[in-house]
Amino acid sequence: MAIERLHFASDGLIPNNPVLPLACYVQALDVAGPSPEQKIIEHLAANGWVDAWINGIYPFQHYHATAHEVLGIAKGRALVQFGGPNGPVIEVVAGDVVLIPAGVGHCRLDMSGGLSVVGAYPEGQTADLRRENARDFSDAAECIARVGLPRLDPVTGAPFTVVPPPG
Repeated sequence: MAIERLHFASDGLIPNNPVLPLACYVQALDVAGPSPEQKIIEHLAANGWVDAWINGIYPFQHYHATAHEVLGIAKGRALVQFGGPNGPVIEVVAGDVVLIPAGVGHCRLDMSGGLSVVGAYPEGQTADLRRENARDFSDAAECIARVGLPRLDPVTGAPFTVVPPPG
C-alpha cells in the first residue's frame, strides 16, 4: 500500500491544516465481494473512526473545522480536488482511503462507476460543514487548532503520528 501525503497552506478562504497532511492510501482496503461499504465501516470502527455514513463527496469546495474526516472508496471512482480551488486533483478508486485533516478543502469534480463512499470521524469528534467564503473562514483557524489528534490511524490501526512537511 502506497501512502501519498500532501501539505497545503491557507488560501484565504480555505484554511487547510497547518500541521497535518492529507494522506491518500492507495489500494488500502479489500472491497471485493458484496457489501464493500460494510467492510469499510467495520474496518474504520475497529480503528476508532466512527459515526460512519455512506454517500458521495460534495461537488463544491468545503471543509470541516471541527473534525478530521476519513473517506473510504467502496465503489467507482472520483476526481477530487484537495486544498482548495488551486489544489491538486487526485483520482480515487474503490479500495482507496483518504484521510482529510480538519480544515483541508475538498471538492468532487467528477465521478463514475456508481461511486459509493464511506466517511467517518475519530471518536469524540463531530464534523461541521464550511464552504469557501469569508464568513466560514473567519474563525476556522481557532476551531482547527482545538481539534485533537486521532488516537489511531484509520487504515493501519497504528498509533496516530504526525508526519512533518518535507524540507
